[in-house]
Amino acid sequence: MDPRNAVLWTVVAALPIALTAPGASGVAARATGGTIVGVVTTKEPAPKPIRITIDPNVCGQSLPDEAVVVDAAGQLANAVVSVTGVKAPSPPDASVSNEGCRFVPRVGVVRPAGAVKIQSKDPVLHTTHAAQQDGKVLFNVGLPIPNLQLTKAVEKAGVVTLTCSTHTWMRGYLVVSDELSAVSGADGKFRLDGVPAGPHELRVWHESLKAAGPVNVTVKDGETVTVDVTLIK
Repeated sequence: MDPRNAVLWTVVAALPIALTAPGASGVAARATGGTIVGVVTTKEPAPKPIRITIDPNVCGQSLPDEAVVVDAAGQLANAVVSVTGVKAPSPPDASVSNEGCRFVPRVGVVRPAGAVKIQSKDPVLHTTHAAQQDGKVLFNVGLPIPNLQLTKAVEKAGVVTLTCSTHTWMRGYLVVSDELSAVSGADGKFRLDGVPAGPHELRVWHESLKAAGPVNVTVKDGETVTVDVTLIK
């Protein structure tokens, strides 16, 4: 053997060799978690519209009662689906607008010690009264003119109810949580990404309905699992 080749072979043999499984890239795989998708439904009908007697020139003669927003297929909006015990950075802020004498959006999610940005697009006086479940008032602010914007802090985890002292039918809700959560859309759909692999329980909040029973799901890394949820009175 050529001495030069012998030296080269010795150097190559001394180099560390990375052993990889077939098809692997040589980089250790990271657990990415899985995804939970689903549709929230109910058999409960939508309530009758609310008859308006205050500021009808701005609010209209009637408004839908958004305590239950459901379509013809039974798909339910404004349900908050959370993965119990799975912490995730909820949005630090939430935005709520007074539009057409309604709180828009009706339901939002914000993390504890976050803030809510409040504004009005209506040319009438609105107030935004925020209270925790224990009755503690977080703030009560007036919005006398359109496009005025205020920012207020929220505190501990729980549900904050928003009302208007002038237009008493107005309702809005902030679910204050650091758990991985999603709000169902007008089509009832929700999506939760980055759920750790393993068994989980889903907690479902709605302002006037509740889950028909425990909602359990098992998630695998890199996979999507579908869980449909039914709410009842």
